[in-house]
Amino acid sequence: MFNAAEEGKTLRTTMKGGTGNGLEIMLDIQQDEYLPVWGETEETAFEAGVRVQIHSQAEPPFVHELGFGVAPGFQTFVATQEQRLTYLPPPWGECVSQTLGFFEVYSVTACRIECETRYIVENCNCRMVYMPGDSPYCTPEQYKDCAEPALAALSSVEGSSCLCRNPCNMTRYNKELSMVKIPSKTSARYLEKKFNRSEKYITDNILVLDIFFEALNYETIEQKKAYEVAGLLVGDIGGQMGLFIGASILTILELFDYAYEVVKDRILDLLSRGEEEESRGEDVSTCDPVVNHSETISHTVSVPLQTTLGTLEEIAC
Repeated sequence: MFNAAEEGKTLRTTMKGGTGNGLEIMLDIQQDEYLPVWGETEETAFEAGVRVQIHSQAEPPFVHELGFGVAPGFQTFVATQEQRLTYLPPPWGECVSQTLGFFEVYSVTACRIECETRYIVENCNCRMVYMPGDSPYCTPEQYKDCAEPALAALSSVEGSSCLCRNPCNMTRYNKELSMVKIPSKTSARYLEKKFNRSEKYITDNILVLDIFFEALNYETIEQKKAYEVAGLLVGDIGGQMGLFIGASILTILELFDYAYEVVKDRILDLLSRGEEEESRGEDVSTCDPVVNHSETISHTVSVPLQTTLGTLEEIAC
């Protein structure tokens, strides 16, 4: 492992991002040393190249499942950026933070490796090469007859004991890959002389891997509670109570206003009726007595042709 956290060794750092400021290696995969394929099984590999995994120092590698491939005959550029994730424990989330037997820091990868190790050791009395512990490594016969079938059976069982949840704090690295073909026509002769190999061998076996940070910063993704006690009481319940209390006060004021308008209209109606009755009584009492038609009229009355008509009471008088 490159830049692993080992005792007595200082971690390598970089002061700049971009190509050429990270890890750059040239590898010879030596395809001539590959074992021949005589049949097809679940573990048969038909590809040529290497697998690479970028992970933090606290997390063990799990290359055969989480690694990405790098092909020969190409220079592969891997731009990466760090992400720091924070999850919530129950009842808001499902993260866990538990102690493991073989690893100091809990992670999904560490949990899976430890669970698989215990299962293989219990059933086969040996462990695979990548598994931790003090048990002896499985021989080819044990690997074929016991370890490989047991591991496949463990992966196929739903709801098995190897159910590993996310840790509450974890670091991961996003990747962006790009490739260019090597060697170029101008560098083929130089590489032939340098490695004492033919151009075909270089194309089939040589690869260049360049891993670098896209920028010297990191992205934080944090899971937060949707409802907290303070927010629930002050924000939601308080807001709803304020809305209903305000609505009820407005309704009461509107009822008082309606009652006031009704009473005012009734009183004004009664007062107007009383005034009309009083005015009618006064007009009737001021009328002159009607002259008896049987009596002789001793004087003549001259009526103008154009007279102004009065009220009914005046005409009656």
